[in-house]
Amino acid sequence: MVKGEASSTRSLPASMHIMQVAGECLPYSKTGGLADMVGALAKSLAGQGHRITVVTPLYKACQLDLAETTLMDWDLEIWMGGELIKGRVRHLEVHSNLHVLFIEQPEFFGREGLYGEGGADYPDNAHRYTFFCKACANLARYWPEPPQLIHVHDWQAALVPTFVDHQHLYEGWASPPKTILTIHNLAYQGNFPGKTFELCHLPESYFRPETGEFFGQMSFLKSGMVHADALTTVSPTYAREILTQDSACGMEGILNHRKQDLHGILNGVDYDDWQTENNPFLDHAYGPQQLDGKAQQKALLQAKLDLVVSDKIPLFGLVSRLVDQKGMDILLPALNATLDRGFQVALLGTGMPHYQEALERLASRFPKQVAVTIGYSNALAHQIEAGSDFFLMPSRFEPCGLNQMYSLRYGSVPIVRNIGGLRDSVTGLQEDPQQADGIKFQAFSVSALIAAVEEALKLFEDPPRLKGVRQRGMQKDFSWDLTSGAYLDLYRSLLKKKA
Repeated sequence: MVKGEASSTRSLPASMHIMQVAGECLPYSKTGGLADMVGALAKSLAGQGHRITVVTPLYKACQLDLAETTLMDWDLEIWMGGELIKGRVRHLEVHSNLHVLFIEQPEFFGREGLYGEGGADYPDNAHRYTFFCKACANLARYWPEPPQLIHVHDWQAALVPTFVDHQHLYEGWASPPKTILTIHNLAYQGNFPGKTFELCHLPESYFRPETGEFFGQMSFLKSGMVHADALTTVSPTYAREILTQDSACGMEGILNHRKQDLHGILNGVDYDDWQTENNPFLDHAYGPQQLDGKAQQKALLQAKLDLVVSDKIPLFGLVSRLVDQKGMDILLPALNATLDRGFQVALLGTGMPHYQEALERLASRFPKQVAVTIGYSNALAHQIEAGSDFFLMPSRFEPCGLNQMYSLRYGSVPIVRNIGGLRDSVTGLQEDPQQADGIKFQAFSVSALIAAVEEALKLFEDPPRLKGVRQRGMQKDFSWDLTSGAYLDLYRSLLKKKA
């Protein structure tokens, strides 16, 4: 069965050394929510007394002062195919319990993007992340203070458990760390042509249908799912969904085979950054018992975006990648069908060109109702969360989602599909009117989204009820200390098995 969280084994060692491996990590590099999760989990675990070593590539785009790092006396030499690739390791001590190791390889990581540019992946991503995963496995084995556990994230790091398994079985690594793979989004699998396997220098047994082979391709994520000691994903509902053919993206076989080892743990929110009472991006503070500042933030947002300034007009916010997964294909027709009701929309995002262009056309048709900002601004993201009455998340699928949690804390009632992490974090008006903090809809359809918008407009016309829904959402707690506690239970259960 899928487990909502690991069983408690808190009698095991109070302090652990845990290596976190990821293709991105805040505050150094980011393309999506993966970076938020890795950075926040590391920070929370370190704050509870555990030694955390994060390993991530040193990208050209990293927000990092190299003068604050130490170049380690550690030369990486990785055989890939018939070529020896060299690299270096830079060390950053954030504080005594939190360290970051940056894998430096300019040919692979000294580029403008992380995974690609201009909407296209780099053609040598298989080479780049095979090198990265081999380097991480070697660091874990030979580092002076080896970790007890290695927690890897998504396909970019998913070969680490495979290389650890190989070094244990074939190269004399007698007692390797336990490995955990977190699947943030099963749609991104790191699938490459079968010849990619030659880069790994592994026995053929690692490229079979029961291991890393996936319909003739080499699958980084599948290989990790086979060889990791435990699997997690970022919400309990998504963990159940990916066992089904509709949501497993072809991986239902291996996931059902490993379902006893699959744990759904809801992501958390870093409330140091996402809060309304002392926020550098907001001009007015507010909280659940004092909402005047939210009304002031709404007026500021309307003025900034050249919308009609009025507290009588409902304002819907959206901060999102403009892609199919996020429901853009139902959002656009739903807005076209309902904007004559007079509400406003503030949208921030970037993504597929045809969605960007369609949204800009919509804004030109409704210049005082619809404001579209193509790109990303952290300040504007906070201001949209604070100034909106409602927040739209009509996702096709959503492993966890973070914006609905931000919206709850900011008093912007989330309108979400009843799927994945959205289901686990929002209580809908129809499922429990007395405890509701949001609006849910089930079907992925234009008509279902329109019905949810209509429900929001009806709620807006009932200010006392709207206030109650807002206040309940603002009082919900998704802090990382709660989430990291579930991961600690899992870590300890693995160490107990090892013992």
